[in-house]
Amino acid sequence: MTDRLLDALSQGLKTYDLARQLRIGMPQSPNHPQFWHVLPRRHGDMVRADGGSAANDMITTGTHVGTHIDALAHVSQDGRLHGGADAGEACLGGKYVEHGVHTIEPMIRRGVLVDVAAHKGVTALDGGYEITLDDFTATLAAQGTEIREGDVVLIRSGWGAKFDEGAAFVGGPSGVPGIGPEVGEWLADRGIHAAGADSIAFECLKPGAGHGLLPVHRIFLVENGIYIIEAMDLEEVSRERVLEFTLMLVPLNIFGATGSPVRPLAVVSGE
Repeated sequence: MTDRLLDALSQGLKTYDLARQLRIGMPQSPNHPQFWHVLPRRHGDMVRADGGSAANDMITTGTHVGTHIDALAHVSQDGRLHGGADAGEACLGGKYVEHGVHTIEPMIRRGVLVDVAAHKGVTALDGGYEITLDDFTATLAAQGTEIREGDVVLIRSGWGAKFDEGAAFVGGPSGVPGIGPEVGEWLADRGIHAAGADSIAFECLKPGAGHGLLPVHRIFLVENGIYIIEAMDLEEVSRERVLEFTLMLVPLNIFGATGSPVRPLAVVSGE
């Protein structure tokens, strides 16, 4: 370790967990396989001569379930991935070599919370509400924060508070609040590295529309190479007004995958 890092650690750090716990039956997009966890072997199924025993787990899951990151291979437009790669040819042997999740480098970057729900004085924005650019910039001004090149921008609509309600979090008939193309283009113009939200599909879902149209996914993943983090838990950082922090995030190193579960952390000085 460098002396500077040792000094920082000695002063104390506070860490906020921004991930949802992986549980059977948790709400998820209907487009992806569900999370499942079983114990093929439990204590007592096999006991060693000395009385010792071991339990073993097995999980199956879609890579876009729970708190997760979208790799650039996740979305194509008119048959092309980010940088113009042919979406069909990019999939070699069932793996996306060029833009798979294994190409995402570990993130240790400046993070910014844009707490739109708190700025508007509501627990959660209404289902289907599209966060406008005026909403977004007014929130930044009220917080006294700015967006810089290379940042990871986390947007709180308050919808994450519905996670434990199951179907309500998915939206369906109600829709889900989030940004639309206007804010997406504005953020892309500022050269952010990644963006996340406390909702199921990051961007605004209109009532009854499901996940049929996701224009911000196109703007970020295909046109600008910006990663998307979904289904984050932003309630604690909102309550404690942690608006700027070091964001730490490492995807699972799955070769050729379109996404990965993640456990992002917001780290601040403990002083």
